[in-house]
Amino acid sequence: MATPPGARGTARPATTHPQVIIGANLVLPTGTVSDSRLTIDGTHITAQETPGANVVDARGHWIVPGFVDIHNHGGGGAAFSGPADDVLRAVHAHRAHGTTTLVASTVTDDMDFLVKQAGLLSELAEQGEIAGIHFEGPFISPCRKGAHSEALLRDPDPAEVRKLIDAARGRARMVTLATELPGGIDSVRLLAEHGVIAAVGHTDATYEQTVEAIEAGATVATHLFNAMPQIGHRAPGPITALLEDERVTVELINDGTHLHPASLQLAFHHAGAQRVAFITDAMDAAGVGDGRYLLGPLEVEVSDGVARLVEGGSIAGSTLTMDRAFKRAVTVDRLPVQDVVAAISANPAKLLGMYDTVGSLEPGKDADLVVLDEHFDLKGVMRRGEWVVDPQLG
Repeated sequence: MATPPGARGTARPATTHPQVIIGANLVLPTGTVSDSRLTIDGTHITAQETPGANVVDARGHWIVPGFVDIHNHGGGGAAFSGPADDVLRAVHAHRAHGTTTLVASTVTDDMDFLVKQAGLLSELAEQGEIAGIHFEGPFISPCRKGAHSEALLRDPDPAEVRKLIDAARGRARMVTLATELPGGIDSVRLLAEHGVIAAVGHTDATYEQTVEAIEAGATVATHLFNAMPQIGHRAPGPITALLEDERVTVELINDGTHLHPASLQLAFHHAGAQRVAFITDAMDAAGVGDGRYLLGPLEVEVSDGVARLVEGGSIAGSTLTMDRAFKRAVTVDRLPVQDVVAAISANPAKLLGMYDTVGSLEPGKDADLVVLDEHFDLKGVMRRGEWVVDPQLG
């Protein structure tokens, strides 16, 4: 297989030479600063500029925090269900598109395989390559299975949920469940007790059942609108419950396929910019192109950038990268840049409990950033002070 563009994201040896990026529109939590100066010393952003620092002139460009993706199955021709080399290939592919912090998502599979894969992924999390593990399935509804193998689905027995948490060795970040299934509410409570995010998704729950799950500790809506009942005037369903509760962060896949722009606007209007997290839900075709792929045990056809199951035609994740999601949000959806930065960096970082190190461009935090031109096309990526995509500022 040809080397994907993401291979250039492989980390280079760390440098301690200071850098200062000047002249850009710098997006901070307090607003946008024009003609800015951003100082980096080693792996971190600093408040003091060091004499003799390398100067990068970024006039006419935007600098935003590195993207944080909490729901991603792969990219660059490789999946997070594969061996370590495949996992790293996918991580590097997404880094080249601005995702400097990434949670690796599994897909429904045999429990023994998921336990084994959790061990592999936890090692990569311990090495700092990924930010943790998201288990999407097998505890989901056969009525809303999407691109998951129905033969491998099971009810969310707390004992089995605990088995996955234990296998992840403290690196489990999130588990998506159909909380209306037997054991669902008890599993939500178990996850909350262990500091793991319980996400409502691939669910056939009613409004009332979703409210019960939120009260039990569920705090995320897995790709809101997708793989769940739609809003009805007498049966408001899970979407309404998830949008109205201030404790819930709603994931959105902004690729132009999963959501109509009006649905995205509806989510921003009702949840507010501070409760939205953009995700890719990417599969291994992200950053590669059309063709035949596997998502777990299921065959997927990607055509014109849209991934669908060969059997049944269900949408099978996405080929989205975060830089495309950012550009679309600003140029098509006409969202304020500040709101997009919140949804693509700050909010998911806060959700993961990592906002003290990533998610904004403030002194003391990791030097994770993305350079965008005036059209919001990606022109550079820095992770922990190293350019994984060299800035193209001409």
